[in-house]
Amino acid sequence: MSKKFDPRILLDVALFIGTSTSIYYILSYLIGNVGQQGPSASKTTQKKALESKRRLRLTNPDALSNLDEYESILLANVVSPDEIATGFSAVGGLDDIIEELREAVLYPLMEPEVFSAYSSLLSAPKGVLLYGPPGCGKTMLAKALAKESGANFLNIKMSAILDKWLGESNKLVAAIFSLAQKLEPCIVFIDEIDSFLRERASSDHEITAMLKAEFMTLWDGLTTGGRVMVLGATNRPNDIDKAILRRMPKKFAVPLPKTPERLKIFRLVLKDVSLEPSFDWDFLGDQSIGMSGSDINEVCRDAVMKAARETIRMNFKGGQRVADHKMRNLRTDDFFNATAAAPKLPFNIVPELD
Repeated sequence: MSKKFDPRILLDVALFIGTSTSIYYILSYLIGNVGQQGPSASKTTQKKALESKRRLRLTNPDALSNLDEYESILLANVVSPDEIATGFSAVGGLDDIIEELREAVLYPLMEPEVFSAYSSLLSAPKGVLLYGPPGCGKTMLAKALAKESGANFLNIKMSAILDKWLGESNKLVAAIFSLAQKLEPCIVFIDEIDSFLRERASSDHEITAMLKAEFMTLWDGLTTGGRVMVLGATNRPNDIDKAILRRMPKKFAVPLPKTPERLKIFRLVLKDVSLEPSFDWDFLGDQSIGMSGSDINEVCRDAVMKAARETIRMNFKGGQRVADHKMRNLRTDDFFNATAAAPKLPFNIVPELD
């Protein structure tokens, strides 16, 4: 008499096969990750790097012929001067700062041989710091400086140099300076520099301390005749490490704009907007005390939106277009009106709720 088939055997076989398959894929994943240790970049970063390389090859064909894998990743952060639309003419106010940037930074960066022939002391500084309240144009000044100088703009972000593998971040930091030297004249820009190069403390993580030390060592080792410059911007200069501040001999305070400067910013922002003949510029200057350039831009946006909202209501009813009225000219009373989004203007302050 034959034995009956035990279904538990089939279940055991299925569990064995399933477990073996799971172990296989887990081990394959782990081995694959170990084998891929090294610099990594997302598909978006790789695409940006290829586009940047294509553009830079037109002006720096020799410099891009021997890039290593770390420099190739950082290419995604390079902006050529032709891509920057902002020049000094687009900056409202700050005339004194712009003039000193031209004389002490821009001209030595553009024509280093003219100045170094007289004295090596006249070379462009290796480091420049722009500091001041938020929204006052520090980043705009940095872009304008790159545009006017014709220098490549290497915009460094923490996400670009932090890597999960030990030692890879240090190699990416080294690649910042080696790539900048190949692309000189080059401005290495670090926005919110206090977040990366803040005051060192015993509580710092070992990796962070190593990155700061690597950055400062390579910065001191620059031998480019003033053709590579580190440019930093911050709202909190007191948080920056003292050793970093020493390496940035030129420090420019970018303050809140005064009345003439605010009016210049208003005129720049509204240059393409049709205004009423009786438009009162002095009213804008009086009402905007304490505002930054960014605040002024948003106030102008709200004013234009008020006129656009009226036009929309005249032209559309129930989701259907019923008329074709053109947008009216902007009036003085369109400005500084409280809205649902901003009941209390300005000063970048969120009011406390009662």
